[in-house]
Amino acid sequence: MAEYERSTNETSISVSVNIDGRGDHSIDTSIPFMDHLLTTLSKHSMMDIRIKCVSRDGIRHHLIEDTAIVLARAVDKALGSREGIERFGYAIVPMDDSLAVASIDLVNRFYCIIDLRLSGGIEGVAKEDIEHFLYSFASNLNSCMHINVVYGHNDHHKVESAIKALALALRNATRITKDGVASTKGIL
Repeated sequence: MAEYERSTNETSISVSVNIDGRGDHSIDTSIPFMDHLLTTLSKHSMMDIRIKCVSRDGIRHHLIEDTAIVLARAVDKALGSREGIERFGYAIVPMDDSLAVASIDLVNRFYCIIDLRLSGGIEGVAKEDIEHFLYSFASNLNSCMHINVVYGHNDHHKVESAIKALALALRNATRITKDGVASTKGIL
């Protein structure tokens, strides 16, 4: 479990997570579609997530980016040394017309490829803000993350299948499986 807060001239965000939770959540970003995606992430990752966001400048991009940063840092803090976790996780998730694949390595190094195949914004959230949310989450989690929408027609379905795939991949990667670190180096 961990809590993380960040306050800037643009936003004020507080997050608490329980990686070994039940998917309980209380999320208020003031952006309904982001609340939906974060609720989905909590539910399918089985992480308990509490998020409270305040925008100080009224700019959605700042709120979305900062939410990803604070959430990822809370998860990173909760993982601690990452000792005993599975480390790797992956999932393939269909949602109606869409199919998404996500894989993650909680290696403590950043690399990220995100290909959502979006044609535009969704529910008032710009395409680039959704992509940037995932990129910011991966970089602040210090993870190697690949998310690829294989196909789909409906942009909402594409993003939701991608978030569900990420959630399942995270659930698998954070699972306690053994003593020690899952690395030939002895550290992550």
